[in-house]
Amino acid sequence: MTALQTPFSLPVRVYWEDTDAGGVVYHARYVAFLERARSEWVRAHGYGQEQLRDLHGLLFAVRDMRLDFRKPARLDDALQVSAVLRECRRASLVFEQAVERDGERLLDARVRVAALDAGGFRPRGIPEALYRELAAQVLPG
Repeated sequence: MTALQTPFSLPVRVYWEDTDAGGVVYHARYVAFLERARSEWVRAHGYGQEQLRDLHGLLFAVRDMRLDFRKPARLDDALQVSAVLRECRRASLVFEQAVERDGERLLDARVRVAALDAGGFRPRGIPEALYRELAAQVLPG
């Protein structure tokens, strides 16, 4: 796993499919943007979702999500979606995320993902070696 130890940011462009008839991003699309950023955060640290499943028999699924919508994003906006790991527990991770446009905060999110067994989708602990690697990526708030 690569030690980035810096906030991660993913560029996202707003397309028609992301908006309502008025050209404003539909609220559920933000969830997809946040998911992409978390997935790419994991990939940037050396693990893709498939690799986690194949090497560790592990999946992460959203357990809890809090969103604070501040301002709307609109059609064709260039957004930055960040992901920072704030907590690493034995069977879950907590990310703080944000969506920004030109440095202006549009949304704040706090997302807890639970570790699940890839075969049965049952809760499980994160394997020790992976847990240590993830714990090293926690950035204090």
